[in-house]
Amino acid sequence: QVQPVESGGGLVQVGGSLRLSCTAPGSFSNKCGMYWRRQGAGQTNDWVAYIDPTGVTRYANSVQGRFTISRDKDTVYLQMTDLQFEDTAMYSCRVGSETMYCHNNYAAGQGTQVTVSS
Repeated sequence: QVQPVESGGGLVQVGGSLRLSCTAPGSFSNKCGMYWRRQGAGQTNDWVAYIDPTGVTRYANSVQGRFTISRDKDTVYLQMTDLQFEDTAMYSCRVGSETMYCHNNYAAGQGTQVTVSS
């Protein structure tokens, strides 16, 4: 299986911005969607944003209007603005399960830590 590679996390002040990146080779040509998840300390691993193979996007209510997911071929981005303490989490990307190829050929990414401080 191919493991997506994330980058772009770090320490940011409340109200600041960060952009995360994730590359999953072959995901674009094989018509796979991609999504971002996050897991804060002691919390569940929740999905944050999704982009389907045609570019249609969806967002969790908690980030709607603040986060933007976009894609350039095999790389998906998560632009995060107006970051709040509750956005502190390990962010990871996953390839969707739109086809058997998408479902079977990708593992979860290792993640990138985002920490929001005062």
